[in-house]
Amino acid sequence: MNKQMNRTLFDIKPRSVFGKVSAISGLNMTVVGLVGFADVGGRCKVHTKRAIIEAEVIAVDSNSVLLLPFGTWAGASIGDSVELVEFSDLVTPDESWLGRVVDALGRPLNKPDTTPRPKRPDSISLTPPNAMRRRRVGAKLETKVAGIDIFTPLCRGQRIGVFAGSGVGKSTLMAMLARNVEADVVVIGLVGERGREVQDFIEEDLGPEGLAKSVVVVATGDEAPLLRKQAALTAPRIAETFRAEGKHVLLLVDSVTRFAMAQRDIGMTRGEPLASRGYPASVFSELPQLLERAGPGHADEGDITAVYTILVDGDDMNEPVSDAVRGILDGHIILDRKIAENGRYPAIDLLGSVSRMLPGCHSPEEYEITRAARRTLGRYADMEDLIRVGAYRSGTDAEVDASIRFQTGAVSLLTQTKEDQIGADTAFAQMYQVMLEAGVEDPLAQFFEQAQAAQPDQPQPD
Repeated sequence: MNKQMNRTLFDIKPRSVFGKVSAISGLNMTVVGLVGFADVGGRCKVHTKRAIIEAEVIAVDSNSVLLLPFGTWAGASIGDSVELVEFSDLVTPDESWLGRVVDALGRPLNKPDTTPRPKRPDSISLTPPNAMRRRRVGAKLETKVAGIDIFTPLCRGQRIGVFAGSGVGKSTLMAMLARNVEADVVVIGLVGERGREVQDFIEEDLGPEGLAKSVVVVATGDEAPLLRKQAALTAPRIAETFRAEGKHVLLLVDSVTRFAMAQRDIGMTRGEPLASRGYPASVFSELPQLLERAGPGHADEGDITAVYTILVDGDDMNEPVSDAVRGILDGHIILDRKIAENGRYPAIDLLGSVSRMLPGCHSPEEYEITRAARRTLGRYADMEDLIRVGAYRSGTDAEVDASIRFQTGAVSLLTQTKEDQIGADTAFAQMYQVMLEAGVEDPLAQFFEQAQAAQPDQPQPD
């Protein structure tokens, strides 16, 4: 069977069902004639005098269905024909998608002359893997970002969030992970991104090498809420396809907050009552459905290691979306505006960030170095205000003096540009050296003592 015939067979529609527009109010379009055929989440095409507008079913009652557009209703009018389209929400990515930038519906943006793949109704699972059939999280991944490798390590199949306000360095950190983490495929979802920054991210932050092994899904902030939401769903759908083939996929989604805002707009349009801080309840039921799709696959599948950014409203880490996401993920990295203003990038709040894979993903020696570093940084944080105003006198407390010296060395080690790469072993060795030079109690002393005790006694020379 040749390729043209293959495409033709998949383009054959099993049935054609049409309705008519009965009302348009704001973003809501009411359609009659599709009751009994259309279901929530189904796709439609509205045939107007000017163009064909794609839309999604968001509500159904006994007399009509309610549609939202993937764009605007410009040109639509009462009586326009509405076609129910089956299987239009499915994408079938393969190796040819690598290096491609697509929109929220999987249509190519940077290679517009590429013929779309045929659509198959059984290509991708739309639900998270069964909890009892999933494998456990795998080995530690090297990010070559010292602050992450030491304090909040990332493991294969883990899901972690990057929480920060605007302009603190989330996109740059995501690009560093995309280039540094070893993965077969990288899938990046840019949800509600500024249109001006899309090319900057792809060409400068990601670069040709990063793009070559990536699929980038883009929905800019000026696009309709449905497209912004769909971009966040299309990215994991692509990742699931490669996971099913046994590949290790790095999934990066920026940002979950814009997905929640898009869902809020959709919920308000269909009349949902508002709950926590202006978000309807559907937002908090949709978040687990989105986030649980990443992670380890079944026994014969690969893994999706996922990093999600959360745009924190007003730098409040306890705002509703942040609080809900933090309870679902396997750890969180907090980027602090004050740290960024002091010139340390990535601006990771080392004491506030947590990986739930600790201590298991560190070796005993690495974990002791991490514990000692946290303890020393915590001691400095306790005394920081007194130190800054000059109320603390050097020599008063040996532990505080050591923490001051350690703070200076640690800041230098943890400051990286997006081009810098520090191997995990090198990062731990340098952190250990900074501790010893600062006068911090040796966290590995017990290991050296045990190793010396395990050696057989050497014969004494005559």
